[in-house]
Amino acid sequence: MHLKRRDFFKILPATAFLPGHFCNDSLLPVNNYPEPAPGQPDMKDAITQTQIEQLYKDAIVIDALITTRDWNDKSYKIADRTGYTGFGTSLSSGSMDAAMRSLEVWNKRIRENPDKLVLTVSAEDFETAKRDGKLAVLLGFQNATMIGNSVDNLDAMYEKGTRWIQLTYNARNLLGDGCTERTNAGLSDFGIEVVKRMNELGIFVDLSHCGKQTTMDGIQFSDPGPCFTHTMCENLYPDHPRAKTDDQIKAMADKGGVMGINALGYMIGPDPGGKTTIETYVDHIDHAVKVGGIDHVGLATDNPIEGMASWATRENWYIPRLTRFKPSYQVRWPAWIPKLDTPDRFMNVTRILDKRDYSTGEIEKILGLNWLRYYRDVLK
Repeated sequence: MHLKRRDFFKILPATAFLPGHFCNDSLLPVNNYPEPAPGQPDMKDAITQTQIEQLYKDAIVIDALITTRDWNDKSYKIADRTGYTGFGTSLSSGSMDAAMRSLEVWNKRIRENPDKLVLTVSAEDFETAKRDGKLAVLLGFQNATMIGNSVDNLDAMYEKGTRWIQLTYNARNLLGDGCTERTNAGLSDFGIEVVKRMNELGIFVDLSHCGKQTTMDGIQFSDPGPCFTHTMCENLYPDHPRAKTDDQIKAMADKGGVMGINALGYMIGPDPGGKTTIETYVDHIDHAVKVGGIDHVGLATDNPIEGMASWATRENWYIPRLTRFKPSYQVRWPAWIPKLDTPDRFMNVTRILDKRDYSTGEIEKILGLNWLRYYRDVLK
């Protein structure tokens, strides 16, 4: 039986551990401090919090998808505060020219900042970034429109560092139907051809915005298996087109994929300004773990690294989305959850996972090791 930390602490003898010594089996010990006097802090809780913070500091932490709205010098300082090892970044997919330009922007940025950034083309690059105190950048796209009708375009994009592509956004493209398309036709023949070439190259398949049948087709035809970089559970948020069903989560996990939980407030619940909180976010983690297993759940934000509150307004963010997205998308304002909108967002998640009795090893998997394993399986 694998003991949770709190169960383990209950049976620890007083002399079991010395300060600074850790046990195996992914368990964090605490010293057996006496009960605090009335009005005094509980040293057991204080030590536990210190250990949780150390766990987070030592962990590989991966945000599967951020949007790089305006990356600048301030972004590096914010990245340091996040504790991220790396992230997947979403680039312009409007055309092949736009895609290649955006790839070159990031390639140039990485070349000019070798002390800060690592171009990530393999799982080992995340480990290198962690060891050297740098930030791993995994380049990809939230749509495949830039491919046009030529599979050969994938090769050029791969050479420029592309390592993930979402097959569709919300609407239909030449590959298949997106999640808000009126129809539910699944992948086209061309879409299956693209998936096979991505598999051959080592570009992993993302199905986050894909329609229900496109999602199931992507799972069926992709080998190695696909992932959901940023989504949520339909069981907890019914009828939202971006949510994934239990059947989809299970099928994705059975093929080795990982599901990143989206941190946008209106994506995980209908009331991000009130009842939908960071606890709701962890509820989605809990459910995905229950359905897909502990090895197949990770984290994502779908936000700029600085969050949204510092720049988004009703005028520049909310109102434009009311015309860009169908009513079924249920866009709400404000769109963010405060404790997920700050640089310490995933530290906040870690504390809640600990309170819900996830073991240290399980927390490490959710923070980044599951994504690391997936990248090792699919990136060539």
